[in-house]
Amino acid sequence: MAKPKVGFFDFTCCEGCQIELTNYGSEAFLELIKHIDIVEFREAMSEKAGDLDIAFVEGSFSREADRKRLEDIRKRAKIVIAYGACAATGGINALKNHTTDYKKCVYGKDAEMPHLDSQKALPVSAAIKVDYSVHGCPMDKYELLRIVTHLLHQKEPVIPNYPVCVECKRRETVCRYELGDHCMGQVARAGCGAPCPAQGIPCEACRGFVDNPNEAALKKVLIERAGFSEYRAENKSRMFTANQRSDSK
Repeated sequence: MAKPKVGFFDFTCCEGCQIELTNYGSEAFLELIKHIDIVEFREAMSEKAGDLDIAFVEGSFSREADRKRLEDIRKRAKIVIAYGACAATGGINALKNHTTDYKKCVYGKDAEMPHLDSQKALPVSAAIKVDYSVHGCPMDKYELLRIVTHLLHQKEPVIPNYPVCVECKRRETVCRYELGDHCMGQVARAGCGAPCPAQGIPCEACRGFVDNPNEAALKKVLIERAGFSEYRAENKSRMFTANQRSDSK
């Protein structure tokens, strides 16, 4: 039986998720590549391919000019997977959707150069149909391996849709709020294993929100338990979940 043909593509992003792939040296990943044929991957090879069984797309959709390329990938691939926060939800790129002067702030006198012209940063699903998403910034390598393994075995991948708090409880991690800190774990999508709170770092919801997050409760607990100002509590979730907030819909 022929190996599934797999391609990796990038749009508006830092390409960190692709670099993360090239850093994999685990036995699990080395075993996986025995069962797939990576035929297109700009970070690691110059060859181009035709039809694909699986296309992994990194980066947000932030230029209308990219729509045609995304549509071409969709036509070529049986399965499209958005991998990483930028592709799955718009990620940190979506911060710019809430301001009008981001180009001047970032690029100064070069702000009006034509190659910097862009639109709202949106998930890949705003342009094409996406079959599955691997969340996180960067995406979790074990989740990516699990999803691909399930697909190879013709199983439906399970994408977690419960909060990070569940994983903290499983690890018996003391809640950051009990330690006088803040955290977004109560509305953040799990699947990472909650390593940040376990290391004393608040969850920043880099995997995005769970479906139907209680944003009002998040704001309330940030004010009452973490001592945030109303402004800071209101804007805390803009970093990774700007496109998922109720005020962005």
